[in-house]
Amino acid sequence: MAQQALSVRTAPPARTSGDDAAPRGTAPRRVSVEGIGDVADAGRKSGYAHLAERRLPTVGRLVAAARGAAAVLARPTLWPARRGRWQPAPRAARRGAGGRLRVSTVSLDPNSFVSGPVSPRAADMEVLFLVSGRAHLISSGSDGRMRSAAELAPGRARVVGGSLGGHQHLVNTGEEVAVVVRVTA
Repeated sequence: MAQQALSVRTAPPARTSGDDAAPRGTAPRRVSVEGIGDVADAGRKSGYAHLAERRLPTVGRLVAAARGAAAVLARPTLWPARRGRWQPAPRAARRGAGGRLRVSTVSLDPNSFVSGPVSPRAADMEVLFLVSGRAHLISSGSDGRMRSAAELAPGRARVVGGSLGGHQHLVNTGEEVAVVVRVTA
């Protein structure tokens, strides 16, 4: 019987914390965290303005602010006198919305409409809440063809997305004055 040689392979030596992958024949490189301040300071505020944390309100905060404003606007004496234009809500209705939330309102006569809600900035979030009456949100393409029609249900908030190159109109489809609150972040 011929004796076969056993070959035993060993694992490569473990790297020390200072070693970095280096090509064979060169000295290992050392990594310093001095130039990587943001990694070394993880969890602390950064001195760079573009890395500052910007807390955007959640959709839940927008809906809560819209419900609060609608509860205040349930009294017809606080409804906007000028109809057919978005305007800032009365101070009593804006009081419940904290932070950078903007609260506006519109009142529409029967069979009338208002353009919007179109946000001046693409990053804005918007919520619509029907206070009184009956209204539909109509979306149309840039060619004028209607894409969708969604009714604003009483007691329910509608989150509005971008119009993607089209137009959005809020239409009073009832027989009484419609009042709608818009909360924007």
